[in-house]
Amino acid sequence: MLKEKNIPNNIGNEKKIRKKKLIDMKKNGFSFPNNFKKTINTITIHKLYGEKTNNELKIINIHVSIAGRMIQRRIMGKASFFILQDIEGQIQVYITEKSITSEFYYDHFKKWDIGDILGVDGYLFKTQTKELSIYVQNIMILNKSLRSLPDKFHGLSNQEKRYRQRYLDLISNNKLYSIFKNRSNIIQLIRKFMIANKFLEVETPMLQNIPGGASARPFVTYHNEIHKTMYLRIAPELYLKKLIIGGFERIFELNRNFRNEGVSTRHNPEFTMMEAYIAYSDYQYMMNFTEKLLKNIINCLFSTNTIKYKTHYLNFETPFSRLTMKEAILKFNSDISTSDLNSLKAIKKFANHIGIEINKEWKIGEIENEIFEKTVEKNLIQPTFITEYPVEVSPLARRNNINSNITDRFELFIAGYEIGNGFSELNDAEDQKTRFLNQIKITEKEENKNIFYDADYIEALKYGLPPTSGLGIGIDRLIMILTNQKSIREVILFPTLRPSLK
Repeated sequence: MLKEKNIPNNIGNEKKIRKKKLIDMKKNGFSFPNNFKKTINTITIHKLYGEKTNNELKIINIHVSIAGRMIQRRIMGKASFFILQDIEGQIQVYITEKSITSEFYYDHFKKWDIGDILGVDGYLFKTQTKELSIYVQNIMILNKSLRSLPDKFHGLSNQEKRYRQRYLDLISNNKLYSIFKNRSNIIQLIRKFMIANKFLEVETPMLQNIPGGASARPFVTYHNEIHKTMYLRIAPELYLKKLIIGGFERIFELNRNFRNEGVSTRHNPEFTMMEAYIAYSDYQYMMNFTEKLLKNIINCLFSTNTIKYKTHYLNFETPFSRLTMKEAILKFNSDISTSDLNSLKAIKKFANHIGIEINKEWKIGEIENEIFEKTVEKNLIQPTFITEYPVEVSPLARRNNINSNITDRFELFIAGYEIGNGFSELNDAEDQKTRFLNQIKITEKEENKNIFYDADYIEALKYGLPPTSGLGIGIDRLIMILTNQKSIREVILFPTLRPSLK
């Protein structure tokens, strides 16, 4: 690939020069042409013809029409090389003053800038260094870049700028496109698997009268026409279960949710989930289904059941581990016993010992959950289902038949991240009403009240929700793992950011 020296330039002066060039181009008839027909992309060119010799290319005489952005250039008198880049990759282009047949002559080309978008017609050949290249027969400028691109050797080193100006990040980071291409593929694989398993894809409101289905602070808006405060959804769960009540039996939704809370490497206020519900099934069935879904995705993407994430090798071939929450706490905490987990006094003492600030209203289940989150989650590297969540932290899950203090619920953890949450749905209308009211009673003492009593959902439950299991999978976190990214911002094209310091 050609090299080009780094030439310092005055940014302000550079902007003026580029703008002046565009003004001159317009005076000479430039009108942002849209009649160039691209017939191939760079990756296809390299795939089809990269291994052929120059003699073979001469014999088959391959003509291509390609468009993209000029990102490097080396002018050598009457001939020049430049690199053309599209979203798939790059290719070298060779141009001479004798080869051009278009109205844009070689002298015009030399006045164009790095970043300009060009259309190129020509035939393929290989240089003396055996690099596949295009010999230009026709070239035209399709749009003028009025800003200089980031340094082509180092790209955008400022993380904030990468996320705020994702278009520049895509231009300067050749690997970024593959991440988002994989994101699209993963979502398509999920949809394909669900449809193959007889699920119907449905849509539920993003603008809701009451935010429900999870405990989170909502985004608040106002509907001017009906004079009503409304909320962006924090989860689609209650609407989806209303559809099960109405007679649907296997449904899913790939949805956008909004939670007015933290921004971090694993949290984005706007995020993607897949939620699914199966009538006449329980959480054990849903765990098995979730395992099949993920193994299918891994197999289709990688043709192997073991993938690398950070320093870990994640094994999706063997059956996923299954631990109760108590078993997991005991496994990763040697200084607590089963009897301690069943004693409010003992569990409070242990929680204080490890730095957990206890709310005096909390019961054993809530403290147990806090201990689990602090000491266990980060250690769950291989795919692991955690079951038997306390009823205090599972307001929508069915109570266990044997122990009414726990629920028929699971969460899936991979590489220390919570990836999925599922349970046998609570379909006792009276029990659900009591749990909603208890939640409201607890939050009345808090500064931010994030729990709403959903009378309409309780009314729907009174018509009868069949025995049902539900599942929610965090798509962004799953894609983080499958693309080996350390931050959720790397797999969201336009992540939410704090205000710029500028």
